[in-house]
Amino acid sequence: MNSTVALVLLSIAGLLATRLPPLATPRSPTLQLLLLGLVLGPVAGLLDRSALTALAPVTALVVGWVGARLGARWDWRMLRRVRPETWGVVAAQAVAGIGVGFLAAWLGTKFVPALAAAWTPRVPAALTLGAVAIIPGAGAMERAARAAGLAPRMARSLRRVALLNAAWGALVCAIALGWQHPRVAGILPGWIAALVLEVVAGALVGTLFLGVSRFARERSDLGLALIAVLLFGAGLAYAADLSPFVVCGLAVALIVNRSPHRHRVRGLLGAWARPSYELLFVLVGAALTLPTLWVLAAAPALAALRVVAQWSTVRSGLGYLPAAALPPIAGLASVAQGASALALGLGFSLARGGGGAVLTTIAVGVVLTQAVAPAVMRLAAAPARLTAGVPAAELSSDPDGN
Repeated sequence: MNSTVALVLLSIAGLLATRLPPLATPRSPTLQLLLLGLVLGPVAGLLDRSALTALAPVTALVVGWVGARLGARWDWRMLRRVRPETWGVVAAQAVAGIGVGFLAAWLGTKFVPALAAAWTPRVPAALTLGAVAIIPGAGAMERAARAAGLAPRMARSLRRVALLNAAWGALVCAIALGWQHPRVAGILPGWIAALVLEVVAGALVGTLFLGVSRFARERSDLGLALIAVLLFGAGLAYAADLSPFVVCGLAVALIVNRSPHRHRVRGLLGAWARPSYELLFVLVGAALTLPTLWVLAAAPALAALRVVAQWSTVRSGLGYLPAAALPPIAGLASVAQGASALALGLGFSLARGGGGAVLTTIAVGVVLTQAVAPAVMRLAAAPARLTAGVPAAELSSDPDGN
């Protein structure tokens, strides 16, 4: 494309990005930044495939940073307050959502040749689509909860449930990335070996920070140490065809549970959250491809199926839970998706050297779920404002304010 035309299109996109009303939840820049990346990439060609390949280390770091933000919420002092019954129902909810999403994606590749050509390799792509479908966006979910008028304590309770779902989704995404890895010694499946390597790499990166942080005297020193170890973890994962999201998430989960600097680590991650998310959205937009219009039809169908599966699982399990261990709205709390889903989709595209159609499916689903989340949340909360009947242990705030 002519460089002058590309510059004009970029300028128009920049102006529109500041003028467009938020289609999704309030104050969500997801759609605008995705459109900006779309103009920079497929439309103007400024971020073409060769440019994205050159930016692969930066992409891996951004994906890892989002994973680190999720790992920072895995404080065992908070998680141990979750009742055993809740763990069981959330696990069933995650299995149902992932299973339905995987089955729907797999059947789509069987009956629609265009999807079979777009979602490749089939099994890893279907696993990724099923896993990402249950991963909520914490910020998007909280905005939807505020729009629905839920009490802050209830929003925090739902966020815990969403955190458990996100962990399940990230685990299955890691399995999908390692699905085609060669067997170890001809016996051990490649995905098991990949999971073991990710746990070892996460422990190594987390331990490295714990050692280096002992010599950090200033806040800037701690920030440099955190960036350095996350860059090391993301680069290690990228070089070994592992998930930067999972490796960095496990590393920071270890840090926040073992380091005396956990508050400062969370503060540093939070300080860089906005620019890292904005860069993520632009990179996702630049990596989008649309080989077939069936992708646009499949995204809302997959989103609807996983919501129905999760909601029905929670509803069917409530009769067996003592004292309402899980609020009924938990089946619909994770409708809104955000950066974590996009980061895992971008990680799949990065590892496969393609996967743009899978990423496009995920991105369309994120935009749609953010748009409908407030209405779905209000509908679910309408029978009762859901401020009663929830155990105090579930409603209490996190020790570190998360």
